[in-house]
Amino acid sequence: MIIGSHVGFGKDQLLGSVKEAISYNANTFMFYTGAPQNTLRKSIDSSLTNEAKKLMKENNILIDKVICHAPYIINLANNLDESKWQFSINFLTEELKRCDELGISYMVLHPGSAVSIPRDVAIKNIIDALNIILAKSSKCQILLETMAGKGTELGINLDELKAIVDNTHYPIGVCLDTCHLNDSGVDLNNFDEYLNLFDQMIGLDKIHCIHINDSKNAIGTHKDRHENIGYGTIGFETLLKIIYHDKLKDVPKILETPYVGKDILDKERIYPPYKFEIEMILNQQFDEKLIEKINEYYK
Repeated sequence: MIIGSHVGFGKDQLLGSVKEAISYNANTFMFYTGAPQNTLRKSIDSSLTNEAKKLMKENNILIDKVICHAPYIINLANNLDESKWQFSINFLTEELKRCDELGISYMVLHPGSAVSIPRDVAIKNIIDALNIILAKSSKCQILLETMAGKGTELGINLDELKAIVDNTHYPIGVCLDTCHLNDSGVDLNNFDEYLNLFDQMIGLDKIHCIHINDSKNAIGTHKDRHENIGYGTIGFETLLKIIYHDKLKDVPKILETPYVGKDILDKERIYPPYKFEIEMILNQQFDEKLIEKINEYYK
């Protein structure tokens, strides 16, 4: 089982990310190289990176299973404003360079939103942008994330993902997100059916990451609101079957579930659930007292 969660990337950079992952008893993790909502970035500190790699080795964390996530502000789909489209291309290019410096193999990317242009045109823009970016060469491979269909998001079905994968001239892959799949209309109770279709259209060898999230919403609502494992509409048993699926056993599973606490409006009392959700998953048993345990542990 290769399982972890989203972690921070602060003043200690990758070293801090590794330490946080270890505190959750995880053997992988996902991070942003800076705030996902802005362009502020500190130079990569090679000494911190080297310390992080040493610590990873000591704790059996394989760096080629660690995932980076691209910033939210990148939108390759809409080029009505040429300068904004070029900004997204340039920023993603720089993020890939940072991953190369860190030795990270995969970066998850939201394909983008069409906004006010036709979806087929937006998909072509994504393809064109990726071909420009990847022509500059990077060891880090982009993974298109399956999206919920909120607003004018692209990548909400296999046809759209296939179009991008097939027409990008360089290797790219896919990151499945269980909440997004549910919210886009995929019945995860019939996950084998979806996986077989994915294999026929795109190929299972393209799946290099799975975001494991329950959903606050009913199937097909296109809302994209994550819920803690077993507390949402997908359910613990269904998620467990996906996590332990034999065809996906070597794929890293990453939790992006909400922080929890006694009062979600009071940030001082919201805590990461990952240590306990990972424990539930490894024990393969749902814990109805998850929230209470988290509050007790962090108080």
